[in-house]
Amino acid sequence: MDQFKDWKTNLDRFFGQEFWGDFEGMMKPSIPAVNLYQYDNELLCFVNIPGMNHPKNVDVLVDHSTLTLRGKIEINQRGGHQIKSEIADGTFERSIDLPFPVRHDKVEATYKHGLLIIQLHRYISDSTRQRPITIRHLEDE
Repeated sequence: MDQFKDWKTNLDRFFGQEFWGDFEGMMKPSIPAVNLYQYDNELLCFVNIPGMNHPKNVDVLVDHSTLTLRGKIEINQRGGHQIKSEIADGTFERSIDLPFPVRHDKVEATYKHGLLIIQLHRYISDSTRQRPITIRHLEDE
């Protein structure tokens, strides 16, 4: 293990401190994994959250055109020594930029078979709709 630390320290010295952080970012997958599908006025977001006992363990927050997911993936296997680790677990917070603003009052979310499915609806401002303007008639004096 000390050899690995020495190797990392030498790389940091040679490439600069940011090198290792960037490299780790490429190696680690985003948690949780997300698929996002865009329709005309709707977005459908599939979030892979294995081992979640109850959906109340995840916060789904919507702010204009950002979806934020916070929660915890717990895979507790007691008594054994883990020899392979491919399923990411632990606490997570992930913000996803959406292609358009969405309504925070019309978000539907369901959880089934390890997938959290979030349905988001495009926010359409009243100001974008054309409205007739009333013309006040001023009499000539």
